[in-house]
Amino acid sequence: MGSCLTFLIGGAGSGKSAFAESLASGASRVVYIATAEAGDPEMASRIAAHRSRRPAEWRTWEGDVLSLPREIEKITSAADILLFDSLTMYVSTAMLALPGDTGGNRELWSAGGQITGWVRDIFAGFREAAVGTDKRLIAVSDEAGCGVVPAYPSGRRFRDLLGAANQLAAAAADEAAMVVAGLPLWLKARP
Repeated sequence: MGSCLTFLIGGAGSGKSAFAESLASGASRVVYIATAEAGDPEMASRIAAHRSRRPAEWRTWEGDVLSLPREIEKITSAADILLFDSLTMYVSTAMLALPGDTGGNRELWSAGGQITGWVRDIFAGFREAAVGTDKRLIAVSDEAGCGVVPAYPSGRRFRDLLGAANQLAAAAADEAAMVVAGLPLWLKARP
């Protein structure tokens, strides 16, 4: 069969994470790449809810998100399935971590190019590490372009960066689905 990259996109609360977890169910060597950080009690509660749904035998990677492009090969070698949840939080954390990304347009666009480069490196690194195997990467992201235009430059910048990252993920994917109310609408061929 060969390696497979599945990209799942949907709105907040659409059931995309639960659907991604259902695709990985039954596999024992799963590494959950968790990119959210508990910055407040409400987010800590959300992270705890995600953790409680995962089977005990799944491993979780919660490293420095900026190191993920360099570590994807090592993570891939330790699993049959990687569940990357989520590209949204990855882009947000990377955007906030880069110096100059709150300044003028030049700095914003420079950091944006670096972030999209890292996203490209993550998917390319998975492909390179998984060649000749049946490994699978399931990447989850939010669709942020269907709502209102954000009122602040940083919000518009985030929306644009996430849109670019989602386009990279969809282009790299073997299969892609938009998840609505927990149900997948397949956008790209599913074997």
